[in-house]
Amino acid sequence: MLFEARYAKVYANSEKGMIICELLADYIPIDDFKDTFNQITAIVKNGKYEKFIFDKRSLRAFHQPSMEWYFLHWKNKMLDEGISKHRKILPEEKWFEKMVMIAKEQIMKNNPDNIIDKLDIKYCNSIEEAILI
Repeated sequence: MLFEARYAKVYANSEKGMIICELLADYIPIDDFKDTFNQITAIVKNGKYEKFIFDKRSLRAFHQPSMEWYFLHWKNKMLDEGISKHRKILPEEKWFEKMVMIAKEQIMKNNPDNIIDKLDIKYCNSIEEAILI
């Protein structure tokens, strides 16, 4: 574990080139969300990472502005730093997955110059599965 904040735990395995962010609460205020990911950015800049695993199973609220920032800004920075593999673990609630897909479609439609075609994104059921694929 590299650090633990109020809303997240972040782990890294530099040998395997991966970082794991496990959210700890059902809702994360956007400023805290950005702070956590800015700390991850600093870690990525000081290492060689290619895979980011994002465990969102604790979430019970979907926050569009956070997702847009993560998708359009943070992922762009991470691609520049070498992270092209993204593994996501969503909450079990089907409505959450539906909201993610709707929001993703809208972001892509409104931002045709997005980098999604340069990323390897997969949805997983566990951290173990995310590590393996």
